[in-house]
Amino acid sequence: MISRRAVLLGGAAAGAAGFAPSALGGMPVSRDTLPKTAPVRHLTLSATEIEVPLLGPDKPKTQHFCAYNGTPFLTWRAPLGTRLMVDFENRLPDYTTVHWHGIRVPNVSDGVAPLTQAPIPPGGRFAYNVPLPDPGFYFFHPHCDETGQVGRGLVALLLVDDPAEARLGFDLEHIIAVKDWRLDENGRWLTMFTDEGASTAGSFGTVRATNGSVTPPRVEAPAHGDVRLRVIVADSTRTVDFGCETSDAAIIAVDGQAVTPLPMSKLPDEVWRMGPAMRLDVHVRMPGPGEEVKVYDYRTAEPYLLTTLVGVDKGRKKTPFKPKALPDAKVPLPDVARAKKLDFLVQTAAGATAIAPPLPPDDPLAKALIDSFCVGDKTFWAINRTSWGAGADLRLPPPLEILKDGQSYRLSITNVTKHVHPMHLHGHVFRVLSSTKKTGIPPYLADTVMTEPNETVEIAFRANSGDWVFHCHILEHMDSGLMGWFRVA
Repeated sequence: MISRRAVLLGGAAAGAAGFAPSALGGMPVSRDTLPKTAPVRHLTLSATEIEVPLLGPDKPKTQHFCAYNGTPFLTWRAPLGTRLMVDFENRLPDYTTVHWHGIRVPNVSDGVAPLTQAPIPPGGRFAYNVPLPDPGFYFFHPHCDETGQVGRGLVALLLVDDPAEARLGFDLEHIIAVKDWRLDENGRWLTMFTDEGASTAGSFGTVRATNGSVTPPRVEAPAHGDVRLRVIVADSTRTVDFGCETSDAAIIAVDGQAVTPLPMSKLPDEVWRMGPAMRLDVHVRMPGPGEEVKVYDYRTAEPYLLTTLVGVDKGRKKTPFKPKALPDAKVPLPDVARAKKLDFLVQTAAGATAIAPPLPPDDPLAKALIDSFCVGDKTFWAINRTSWGAGADLRLPPPLEILKDGQSYRLSITNVTKHVHPMHLHGHVFRVLSSTKKTGIPPYLADTVMTEPNETVEIAFRANSGDWVFHCHILEHMDSGLMGWFRVA
């Protein structure tokens, strides 16, 4: 049961009373990740609809674009160790929530209906407690009608700054947000969820864009200087093969978590494959005055230009490229040697309903999903033959596993489908240990990992108390069954 304390931390009393004890027992204790003495920043957040010229300044404007605080790709920055107390208001005509992707928030602020909160109705409010215990690049988005709302732009970026990084001396920081639009020639929205797309690789945008613009950015930087690229695939569907047209580039963080600098020239095909929700920090050394570094998505038939960096003479001399190493991540790390092994298959659904037995029909959690406005219309995907409720089959499946708080787990994720699936685990940062297809890449920390067709990926994490979902971040896949959940108690 959500306690009065949890409601005060997590917000909106409306609907919270529906979270009564279920057949699985009471909701696990929701642990905070910062001390009570942490500095607090109070922020106001709203979701609303605006009009935006997505096709270009001389083209018809697009109505019903979804944005936080009325700003496309709203970007917040906050110092490491800060607690954000966020007063959220839903000004959309539909139900919504806010999920703080990659941030280790208390479970009651995770934004997942019906597990952690009731969906927020139009005009409703919710107070989110968002501690920032880890530096890095994160983002937030709805976890209700996610395909539709993210598809229409409801994504914002969150950068958590570590003061220790100031000594690294980057000359420029530049964000690359990959997000396409499903629009007709008059700028009107096309259907976001299609049966053909949801059952295959997803429904792709008809208009490619970077940072919301159909014109790729040109950014000036000091010649022979150091640029920190912060890259995110904010799209609902697209997978990107990220690469730079220079040998002086190295990955320094994945999903916000520092890695030992990994030269891109040493990667297979010199690219890093990124799916929806995945992020990279890349250190690029600029060439001489007037020279350019082009940044591409190489996954398309013709490489798609994401950004051009242009060297500007600032009197710098050329020096050997040495990638800058970020301070080590300090997230809870798993004990891999003692981790319990669990196996999961990502697969097509066996039928219209889940294979595993549902919760009893009178169970409050089962009822919560029936009352939810956040699920899809069809079921195409499953994890271990069990699908999340969708369409007329609105039932919450039992948890994939009941885990023990503080215990380390080693998950083997095997993709037996014909399509890629970027798999995201809420509430945790995990270590990517191995892959049967991607060789030569050392273990690294992440919150979302790409699984290719017929690939097995192993990850490990230390379980943190709460109810946490595990799903594909191709949003139509998630909305058509490819989501499960763990109870950690």
